[in-house]
Amino acid sequence: MKILVIRFSAIGDIVWTSPTLRCLKTQLPSATIHFATKAQYRMMVAQNPYIDKVHYLDQDLNTLIDQLKAEKFDFVLDLHKNLRTAWIKLRLGVKSYTYHKMNWRRWLLVYWKLKRLPNVHIADRYLAAAKPLGIRPDGKGLDYFLATEEYLDTKAALPSDFHAGFVAIVTGASTFTKKLPPAKLIELCQYLNRPVVLLGGKEDRATATIVTEYFAKHPFGRVRVFNACGLWSLNQAVSIAQKSQAVIGHDTGLTHIMAAFDVPLYAIYGGTSTLGFHPYKEAYQIVENTHLACRPCSKSGLDKCPKGHFKCMQDLVFDFKVPEYHPQKTPNDA
Repeated sequence: MKILVIRFSAIGDIVWTSPTLRCLKTQLPSATIHFATKAQYRMMVAQNPYIDKVHYLDQDLNTLIDQLKAEKFDFVLDLHKNLRTAWIKLRLGVKSYTYHKMNWRRWLLVYWKLKRLPNVHIADRYLAAAKPLGIRPDGKGLDYFLATEEYLDTKAALPSDFHAGFVAIVTGASTFTKKLPPAKLIELCQYLNRPVVLLGGKEDRATATIVTEYFAKHPFGRVRVFNACGLWSLNQAVSIAQKSQAVIGHDTGLTHIMAAFDVPLYAIYGGTSTLGFHPYKEAYQIVENTHLACRPCSKSGLDKCPKGHFKCMQDLVFDFKVPEYHPQKTPNDA
């Protein structure tokens, strides 16, 4: 049996497919599992032992379809559900199963604040799509695999002030309403009162620089801030976050990846909802402003606050409890 699983984007959604891939491979051991995604997410699936072959979408969908037709699949599992995947399924002409996207229920929640969206995680909805193949949830959570060369040595990657322990903050997110403003990031660092590593892409480095420059001019207790935004690949950042005392992040890909690891996780939500999109992990904590009638204001975040006040982030209170800070005597390396 040959099965094609499709999920083109984005980071959080791709890592949420990992329980389905694992269950397919372990519960159907004779099956060959193929996965189709965008080429830019190669690093997320290249090391996954539950995938036999990956097909990448660059720009030409028809080229990808020709490659997929040559494989002669028995089944397609569509975990993306858009026009492109509909066209792929039509062209392949084999039996397919598709996850329940629940767009209209999300629309009711965002625009009318009607809670018709069940609190069923999207990873579980992906698994439910595979039920006709005899797949059942195994309760083992997420998987995320790194290549050996992607693991960074903390002692080499970070200044000596961080070798005895640190908290990782995922600084970025895809949209404005998902991110703490710089002043709130500074407040968060002060609240933590311990060494902090700021993680993110090159696009997050300017914001992180504001934070590091503030503490350079205004030293505060045990706070030391290292701006790692844009310095490392996604998987290298994961390898560093794994070694932290806790990870605090916005509703974004790297935060959701960290739910695959045994590290305390705190997820900050602004304009988006946690219903079905919280970290897929047994133990985690949501940090959010629950006193606003305007939340959620969008499905996936906006470039500005529609009310103009941005109270979901500006009025956020940091009162969560992170593990006690006990500096280690040796570098925090595996």
